[in-house]
Formats: sequence, C-alpha cells, structure tokens
Amino acid sequence: MKPLNEMKLSFPSRSANEGFARAAVAAFVSQLDPAVDELADIRTAVSEAVTNCIVHAYPDTIGTVYLSARLFPDGRVSVKVRDKGCGIADVKQAMEPLFTTGGEERSGLGFSVMESFTDKLRVSSKKGKGTTVVLEKYIALREPAAGAARQP
Repeated sequence: MKPLNEMKLSFPSRSANEGFARAAVAAFVSQLDPAVDELADIRTAVSEAVTNCIVHAYPDTIGTVYLSARLFPDGRVSVKVRDKGCGIADVKQAMEPLFTTGGEERSGLGFSVMESFTDKLRVSSKKGKGTTVVLEKYIALREPAAGAARQP
C-alpha cells in the first residue's frame, strides 16, 4: 500500500534529541487526527526506540540516529528508528523483559514498552553494523465533521 505521506530525519545521538524526535513524530502523525491516547502511545514508543540508540548503539561516542515515518490510508503509522552503532548480538535475548547491557541504572524494559504501546514491533540487528526498529500503530479513522474534508 502506498503511503499518504512520509518524512525522514537524522540527528546526533544526544539525549537532548530524544524529545525532538518524539515531538517531530507526534507533529507528523497529527495529520491523521489521532486520539490523545493514540498519540501518547506513539510518542512513548518512539522515545524508547530513540533512547535505545542513544544509550546502547553508541555507548562511547556520538553517532547518527535515522528516523522515518509513513502514514497509510488505513490509519497505519509506521515509524523506523535506525542506527549504525554496535548492534545487538542476540535480539531475542535483548527483547526479554529486564535484560539490559546498560548497567544497573537501566531497567531493561525498552523493547517491552515499545511492544505494549504499538500494534507491531520488528527489530533487526547485525553486530557491529547497527539496529533497525520498526514500530507500527493503527490510528482509528474518524468521520470528518459535517462539511469538513479529511486531510491526510
């Protein structure tokens, strides 16, 4: 299915940019007129994915985070967060709740949070090459107000 609209961003893996990424995706998704809770779910999942890049992909350096989002006519939102960092040796293990490589200050719940706030989560990674996280969420399509045209 061809997207209605799409966007791409890239930014340094600095913690200050996590809020920027979350806000940018929320502003982009607002074209579908999501409910407050739908938008909050997307913001939370994006925040977790970008934070993983910042904390785990580039632990000792600043790298680049690549973010893209696509909106589809059926209300599906697809957000891809990608890095070219250290990669994940065992994706299945990394997705287990409470597993972390980030030390005792990390909870190990990032992927669990992403999964609980989206309809579909895909993670692929190659050690030494980077990680790609794809988050999908369906926005309930609502009828436009009388006389108003739906605008995605």
